Amino acid sequence: MKKGKHKLLTISILITLTSAAIFIINKLIAASAVMKNLLHSREENYYNWRFGKIHYTKQGSGSPLLLIHDLNPYGNLHEWKAVAEELAKKHTVYCIDLLGCGCSDRPKITYTNFLYVQLITDFIKTVIKEKTDVITSGLSGSFTVMACRNDDAIINKIMMVNPTDLAVLNQIPTKQSKIAKFLLELPLVGTLVYNVIVSKGNVDLLFTEQLVYNPFHVDTELVDTCYEAAHLEKGNGKYLLSSIAGKYIYCSIAATLKEINNSIYIIGGQAEKGIQETVALYTSMNSSIESEIFSHTKHLPHLEAPRQFLATADIFF
Repeated sequence: MKKGKHKLLTISILITLTSAAIFIINKLIAASAVMKNLLHSREENYYNWRFGKIHYTKQGSGSPLLLIHDLNPYGNLHEWKAVAEELAKKHTVYCIDLLGCGCSDRPKITYTNFLYVQLITDFIKTVIKEKTDVITSGLSGSFTVMACRNDDAIINKIMMVNPTDLAVLNQIPTKQSKIAKFLLELPLVGTLVYNVIVSKGNVDLLFTEQLVYNPFHVDTELVDTCYEAAHLEKGNGKYLLSSIAGKYIYCSIAATLKEINNSIYIIGGQAEKGIQETVALYTSMNSSIESEIFSHTKHLPHLEAPRQFLATADIFF
């Protein structure tokens, strides 16, 4: 009996010490990751949306142009830093930090495609207040297309940079993906797993292996900015990541592509995996979609070939 009580006491002490250690590790990571304070600047505004504050910048004059970064925990409006200022010479350029990203709030909710459809719709109606052109990156193209179907009076032309494959967007939550979501949202262990996934080493690896064509030309400041973005609000970016892992963020847009009348232009990076097939699928849904593949670029052609990107944008818009 005494041995049993002794074992339980030992186990309890070990669990308490382990929990305390994980808590301290998470706190240290959260504090050290944001020390450089790279995300905040003087040129910033906030839109008080019903699900949280939305950070955005506004510059230039002329017809409105909304730039929407790729949707992931390290995503932020600095993705457009190589082209935003030049675009602002002819347009009023709005760069937005999506909910759960950058300097915007990170509520503890399930993030869905329709949530971002609502965000984009409300942002355009409340902040921009007129029909706008939009440039999207990666996954953000899907909810922008859905926003067009939701309200055809808010978006004019759309330029999509490496949009997500239609087969990926067709995914729905499964038993396994729901378990992954649950585990990531656990208070201590989930936060620790999240911190490992978005560690500095993994963010560095993400850029060199998946995002840029030439790993020797990686923008180290942007890498640091993305690392910081993933750790703001003490790791609450895990709720966005858990929603992506749980497949709640996807939505099939094939039927919508056939229905909408917006002019759409796709820019792909030559080295982006499956981009030729992705473009072919999009154009098969809507034959009026135009496209261009930038050589010697990957997931971020607007960063790797800004002059070519700006020239194409100037013609399209």
